[in-house]
Amino acid sequence: MSRSVLWAVSPNETGGRCSLHRHLVFGKGRRKRSCVGGRVSPSSVSVSPNGLAASASLVAPPPPPRSAEELVYDVVLKQAALVSDGTRPRRAPLPPMLAVDDDAAAAPMYWNLLSEAYDRCGEVCAEYAKTFYLGTKLMTPERQRAVWAIYVWCRRTDELVDGPNATHITPTALNRWEKRLEDLFDGRPYDMYDAALSDTVSKFPVDIQPFKDMIEGMRLDLEKSRYKNFNELYLYCYYVAGTVGLMSVPVMGIAPDSKATTESVYNAALALGIANQLTNILRDVGEDARRGRIYLPQDELALAGLTENDIFRGKVTDKWRSFMKGQIKRARMFFDEAEKGIPELDSASKWPVLASLVLYRQILNAIEANDYDNFTKRAYVGKAKKLASLPIAYAKALLGPSKFASLLL
Repeated sequence: MSRSVLWAVSPNETGGRCSLHRHLVFGKGRRKRSCVGGRVSPSSVSVSPNGLAASASLVAPPPPPRSAEELVYDVVLKQAALVSDGTRPRRAPLPPMLAVDDDAAAAPMYWNLLSEAYDRCGEVCAEYAKTFYLGTKLMTPERQRAVWAIYVWCRRTDELVDGPNATHITPTALNRWEKRLEDLFDGRPYDMYDAALSDTVSKFPVDIQPFKDMIEGMRLDLEKSRYKNFNELYLYCYYVAGTVGLMSVPVMGIAPDSKATTESVYNAALALGIANQLTNILRDVGEDARRGRIYLPQDELALAGLTENDIFRGKVTDKWRSFMKGQIKRARMFFDEAEKGIPELDSASKWPVLASLVLYRQILNAIEANDYDNFTKRAYVGKAKKLASLPIAYAKALLGPSKFASLLL
């Protein structure tokens, strides 16, 4: 199943988890906990005959496992802190293949190779992500090249489990890829594409964790083909797509006059990644089923009266239509939350991100137009619709949502 390459929902003002994620991941009700912060609460304490307080048990019960949303939110906070503090990794040293006694002599050759590496990344982006590549041409040259480098690394990582050699990929191969990632972050790239990313992470406050998390998503694809509930699926979507948003925000940049918190911008980037991946999943149901994979929440399928056999049979029924309507609604909610963060981006970054959102969201419309037949029909956005959408996205990005809406009245 293809994964999305580019960018969630804001925490509320009291600093708690965002309400959209709580509603989507947990549902409405949560069981009251009797253990808070690892301490026994008053409700679990009794009084002994001698008047001393006695715990109902000698050992406080362990805290419940953390939700996927909570785990991801920790990563979001860490990434936001890097940008807020202006933290930058040290500049990577010259790659070993170029290091000589006189670094000054090696530097010209190094920078020429680095320029060629970035150009190669741009060529890959232009070939496989034409619309997004066009949008990057509005960015400053430095940001443009950095986004290309991130895109290419993500594409190469995805190809490990979805490309022509996917059947030969093992957990050991992914471990080697992760070690290679660590090396390039330490200034030791293996090839030209690695060199471009190594240079990028030396210039922008990009953290390694989202990159490692994406590799974790590839590991899931090797060992997991079913997801019990949306909590599990949410974590998978973060690994393979939400991570791209977290990688990209430091490069895209936040508008100098933005009043939004850094965390809310990161959350919006996360939401776009989640929305794009949910859309991929809904578009590719039939294709994935033919590979023995079902990326739909098992508990929600059961509630809809559907089984795995219904997926493998690939017949569109009223139950299936009803189920799909709910899944599409959830994906649109994430798109809506993602769109709220786009005005907070640097002016040159707004259009490519908004264009990506608008075009991907239209895939959901195409699924509906196909009468929810995502078993035998692949939903896509035609070239004419794409071309018609781009000027609108550009105007909306340039003017902002409120001014653009007033023009339509």
